[in-house]
Amino acid sequence: MERKYWAPAIEKAHYILELIGKEPGKLKLMDLSNRLEINKSSMFVLLHTLEQLGWISKGLDDVYSLGRVLGSLGNAFLGQFDLKEQFREQAAKSRDILQETIQLAKLDGDSVLYLEKVEAPSRVRLVSEPGMRFPAHATALGKVLLAWESEADIDGRLNDSLEELTPNTITNKSKLFAQLQSTRSAGFATEEQEAVMGFCCVAAPIKDARGIAVAAVSASIALHKWEQTREKATAEVVDLANRLSIALLT
Repeated sequence: MERKYWAPAIEKAHYILELIGKEPGKLKLMDLSNRLEINKSSMFVLLHTLEQLGWISKGLDDVYSLGRVLGSLGNAFLGQFDLKEQFREQAAKSRDILQETIQLAKLDGDSVLYLEKVEAPSRVRLVSEPGMRFPAHATALGKVLLAWESEADIDGRLNDSLEELTPNTITNKSKLFAQLQSTRSAGFATEEQEAVMGFCCVAAPIKDARGIAVAAVSASIALHKWEQTREKATAEVVDLANRLSIALLT
């Protein structure tokens, strides 16, 4: 790689962001200093600058996660890539396999913004349509996107009082955070009649090259079919999200 015109500080920042992206919410200043072999004082300056610019955020326990600016840049990157067209092509295959409606959405403040939908042949239509918003904490799409954000960023997005859409909606932040941690470990989220009575949902994240969840896909399933369908639907939705994530890289 040509290093005639090279900015070492930017290179160090690149490796810091890359490492935090691989292990968000786990690394402190000394962890990063030791891993990257950057002395403590230099690492402090780099982390402070990145935090002030919104590239990273520091949690209450002094661990670092990627910040809001990278999310905004991720959305800008998506603007260069026709995700909706890719979604329609790939989601049609998933719809035909599951015979269920498939949806695409992204985070917008404390809500999920529905971007596109591939409808299954059914007399029952979902209330969500492209352009509509639903509270993120009440949907599988919202929860799987929140799961890839830092606790500080989630706190900034959500009110202390979470809106109750159905008797099953999670309205307690501590309970929501616990579920988001499990969601991140599993790689997908589910919700059972938390947004709309009579429907359940499974969602998985579409991630860019840095591992940031920039959008998500879901399958919505009527309650009476949920138990016999959920395992197959989960596998297909995760596979669809992976296919779209790969498409972002090409």
